[in-house]
Amino acid sequence: MLKKTVNIPVSLYESYRGKYFVGQTELLCFGDGRYAWGGLFNPCDSRVKLFVNVITVTNISDNNFLAELWFNPKLPGMGTISNIVTPANLTMYPKSTPQVKIKFSDNVLDVPCCGVNAFDRLIPAQTTLVEEEDGKFIIPPGSNFAVFLTGGESGVLQARIAFGWWEERC
Repeated sequence: MLKKTVNIPVSLYESYRGKYFVGQTELLCFGDGRYAWGGLFNPCDSRVKLFVNVITVTNISDNNFLAELWFNPKLPGMGTISNIVTPANLTMYPKSTPQVKIKFSDNVLDVPCCGVNAFDRLIPAQTTLVEEEDGKFIIPPGSNFAVFLTGGESGVLQARIAFGWWEERC
């Protein structure tokens, strides 16, 4: 006798559990020697592991720019916490609240220090890059994962950075 088995992506499973979140930065301005960044910040007291699932960078400009993906950098600027964040499962009541925060800053003058610039992506003009990582980037409490945007001297650039992630208790 055959038994029915259903396989679902881990992101769907985590969403069903109320542990999957999506969100984005505000519109970021940079270029002409200035930079911007957005990232997922796992607070020291969160007691969760952060699993980065998807990263998107939307270039709203007419010029290309570079997106550098960093693990645990010290980033320039103060950083603002984004309020454009929601659980992916809207059927739960009360709705889930993430421990991890999206922070961002634009028009900064300095570059990241410390951390690891793991890889870079060229973002063509008027496009969105979607980088699916399937949760393989695991960020502990007190650490972060960030996307740093640089456009050199190519004029004023605008972009948004978005993330999808889930959280699991340590």
